[in-house]
This record gives sequence, structure tokens and C-alpha cells, in this order.
Amino acid sequence: MSYNVNLSTIFMLQGINLECMRGDRTLFKNINFSLESGGLMQVRGPNGSGKTSLLRILCGLAPPIYGEILWDTNNIRSLGEKYRNAITYLGHLNGVKDDLTATENLYISSALAGVVITKNKVHEALQQVGLSGRESLPAKVLSQGQRRRITLARLLVCDTALWILDEPLTALDSSAIELLRNLLEQHLKQGGMVVMTTHQEITIAAIKIQQLQLT
Repeated sequence: MSYNVNLSTIFMLQGINLECMRGDRTLFKNINFSLESGGLMQVRGPNGSGKTSLLRILCGLAPPIYGEILWDTNNIRSLGEKYRNAITYLGHLNGVKDDLTATENLYISSALAGVVITKNKVHEALQQVGLSGRESLPAKVLSQGQRRRITLARLLVCDTALWILDEPLTALDSSAIELLRNLLEQHLKQGGMVVMTTHQEITIAAIKIQQLQLT
């Protein structure tokens, strides 16, 4: 794999009494969890329960109405770039630019995340996600599943401890789902952490798996 999690470091992500509102409606409140290195947390709930909102809060993209997110006992608001450099967030939308090639998309997404990658690393990542021979095609001519694979390639070059994934199985065929399963299991085995939402069932081996149910 192209990432290397420092196994000598034990990470911890905590949510304490989290509350989120949309307009005048409370999506969730009194949400508490603790996730350590090697752990997987699956966030579940019906549409509109606040799953995506929770992930955005965990990424620091939106503040909770109440409560706090701690990374190794520090509030993520106080950590700034240090926390952002420790996470990779894949939203339920691909974030792929239609007029750019798969290679260009991976270069740009990595640069925006502050990651410098080599030509060989890009080629290897795209090959591993099944896009060999399509690296130079504009994304607009690729299928939705292939566009999603461009997004998944970010996991091979990100070198971060915490992956926050919103519906990562969307538009993936069975081979791509198996690829993602292997990526997740190896990341967890190396001491990484994963928070993810999914409407589809996927069995992932992890040291510790927990379910966070939103209603």
C-alpha cells in the first residue's frame, strides 16, 4: 500500500454530547463515542437522520450545536491543520472534475490535501483501483463506477490515520467493493481508523467494530 500509519502511535477520536440541528429541527443529540487505533465505527440511520452532518462535524467542516470532538484529548478546533492532516474525507459525491483526466484529478485532490505524490505513485494507485488504460481519459467519459474508483484511489496515496467515508460503496460493482474491503482491512490492521456510513452491507475485519445508530 502507498500509505504508512505509524503503529507506534495510538490515536483516539472522541465525540462528547454532540448535538446537531438543521433549521429548527434537531437531527441528533447526546451522541457519544470513542474510537481508537485499529477501530471501525459504522454510522447507521434512515435518510435525514444526520449521518452526513455528523461526518462533516467529525471533519471539522461544520461545528456542532453542542458538544465537542476530541483528537487525542484535544478539541479539533484548537488543532487546526494538525488534525486536518491526520484525516481523509470522502463524501458521498465523487468530487471529480469532468474535464480532467483520472491522473489530473488524483494530482489535484492530493495537492488540495497537502500531499505531494509522484507520477509512479499516481499510476500505481489508479492501476490498483482498476483504471489501468483509462488514466488519460477525461472523467466525463467514464462510468459512475469508474469515477468512484478515482475517488477511492485517494485512499492509496493519502497517508492519513483517520478515514471518514460517506457512502463509499455507491456505484461500485462487486470487484470494487472487494477492493475497498481490502483497503479498509489493511488500513485498520496497520493501526488506522475508519468512520463510515453505508446503506449496503459489507463485512470488514477489524480489532474493534462499533455501530453508531442515529434515529
